[in-house]
Amino acid sequence: MLMVRELAQGGCERDVARLAKYIDRSKFFPHVACFVPNGVRSQELRDAGIPIVHIPVTSFKSWSLIEGVRVMRRYLREHQIKVVHAFDVPTVILGVPVAYSSRMPAIVSAQLGRRDLHDGFAQKLLRFTDHLAQVVVANSQYIQQYLIDSEGVPAERTYLCYNGIETAIFHPAVEPKPPSVASAPLVIGTICALRTEKRVDLLIQAFAQVRHLVPGMKLLIVGSGIELPKLEALRTELNLGDDCIFEPAKTNIVPWMRALDIFVISSETESFPNGLLEAMACGCACVGSRVGGIPELIDNGVSGLLFESQNVPDLAAALTKLIQDPALRQRFAQQAAAEAADKFSLDAFVHRNEALYDKLLSAKV
Repeated sequence: MLMVRELAQGGCERDVARLAKYIDRSKFFPHVACFVPNGVRSQELRDAGIPIVHIPVTSFKSWSLIEGVRVMRRYLREHQIKVVHAFDVPTVILGVPVAYSSRMPAIVSAQLGRRDLHDGFAQKLLRFTDHLAQVVVANSQYIQQYLIDSEGVPAERTYLCYNGIETAIFHPAVEPKPPSVASAPLVIGTICALRTEKRVDLLIQAFAQVRHLVPGMKLLIVGSGIELPKLEALRTELNLGDDCIFEPAKTNIVPWMRALDIFVISSETESFPNGLLEAMACGCACVGSRVGGIPELIDNGVSGLLFESQNVPDLAAALTKLIQDPALRQRFAQQAAAEAADKFSLDAFVHRNEALYDKLLSAKV
C-alpha cells in the first residue's frame, strides 16, 4: 500500500504514481490509498489497473479519523497487504500507527522536507511515528542528514532514495513555444506551486534587473497558489507589464518546460525538487538557490549555477551570466539533461524502493 494525501499535480503524488505504475508486478502488487481520491493522477492509476482506496479522513480533529482508521485496517486485512509506505505528512501520521497496530511486516515512512515547516503538534506526531516505522526514507542527502542530526533518527533506520524522472516524457526536444511566449527571443521562468517558501518574488525582482539585456525577453511563471495576488502586485510595482507572464498550473508541463531557456528555482527551503529535475531532463539551463538538496542536483559551474538563498543581486548576476553567454547556456543544458537521465532515472528510483521492500520482508522471514 502506497499512501499519499491526494492524487493531485504535486511532486509527491507524481512519485507515488510512478512507483505504482512501474514497480515489478512479478514481486509486488501496488494499492494506492489516499484521503482525496479524485485528481489528475487518479485516472492515470486506474488506467494502469491499480486499485485506489479512499481513506475518508477529512480532519484529524473530526470523527472521520475513526472511520479512516477502520477503513484502512479492514483493507489491509482483506487484501493481505504486507508493505505500507506512507509518502507525506498526513498519511505518515495516520498510516504508520495503523500499520503498526495491524502488525504489518514492513512499515516505511518518508520525510521529504524539513519538519519545521509544520506546526508543533504535527512535528510531535511525526517524531512518534519515527519509533514505529522500520525505515524513514529521505529523498536527498540533505534531509537524510537532517533526520539524523536534528530529529535523532538512527542512521541505520534512514534510507536515501532520490526521486526518478521519466525520460520518455521529460527529454530535450524542439517544438513550438506556447503562444504567450512564442515571439520572445529568450524566456526565463519557473514552474511550481505558488507558495511562500518558493520565493518567486526573488525571481521577479532579479528579472527586473536584467530584462534590459535582451529586448523582448520574457519571464514565464507557470503555477497556481496563494502567492499569486502578491506576485501579480509585484509585477505591477516593478512595471514589468507583458514581459512577466503568469500561467495557471498545467496538467502537461512538458511544453512549458521546453519553452524555457533558463529555469530558475529560487526557493528558501527545498529537499529534492521534482520541478528542477524535470527542467534538467528537458534540457533547460538551470539556476537554483543554494539550499537543501538543490546542490545535489545542480553541479555548480558544470550543469548549472547556484546562487545564495534570498540574495537578489546574486541571482541577477547568475542570470546575467547565462543571458550573455549562449554557449554556456547550451553546455549547461546538455550536461543537465545527461545527468538527469544518468543519475536520477526512474528505473533507479523504482529499484531502490523495491530493494528496500525486499530487505524488510526478508528480515521478517
